[in-house]
Amino acid sequence: MARVLVACEYSGVVRDAFIAAGHDALSCDLLPTEQPGPHYQGDCREILDDNWDLMVCHPPCTHLAVSGARWFHEKQKEQQEALAFVWTLLQAPIPRIALENPISIISSHFGEPAQVIQPWQFGHGEVKATCLWLKNLPHLKPTNIVDGREPRVHKMAPGENRWKERSRTLTGIGAAMADQWGPELSWPADLFDMRKIA
Repeated sequence: MARVLVACEYSGVVRDAFIAAGHDALSCDLLPTEQPGPHYQGDCREILDDNWDLMVCHPPCTHLAVSGARWFHEKQKEQQEALAFVWTLLQAPIPRIALENPISIISSHFGEPAQVIQPWQFGHGEVKATCLWLKNLPHLKPTNIVDGREPRVHKMAPGENRWKERSRTLTGIGAAMADQWGPELSWPADLFDMRKIA
């Protein structure tokens, strides 16, 4: 059983997938968890040193995603703070790290992602390019390629919870992370020769 930190997650989707796979997983977010389970409500930087075996992190993309490029000139301070937070996560003293974000300026600052995945590769018939920066982890392999290329998140009606729904990790992707990365946690991290994050 490994200790897994799921940083910047309020939904509990990835946390619960790792728990179901037999790991000691904790989600962490400034928001309370939506689903009952182990959750630290607060700043994840406060617990990065707590001897984790793996961290899966989903830093907020509000000031990073290229979909908001037209507003970049208005929020340079917020963007620098967001990049500094990403850098802290990438440099955390944790042997295995997966950092997830949409197509964003992370690539131009810290290197290209190890891979880009789509929901339709994991049982969800929709399109949403999701980048993964990986440290000592193998690429995720598709588990259930399905029909449907609907850009659901881009068509969501405006509303106070739109940002939450757009950022939610889908269950098929969470299950793939737990099923494919969970077994690797029993092996020394330095056995992997994967693309390293900066």
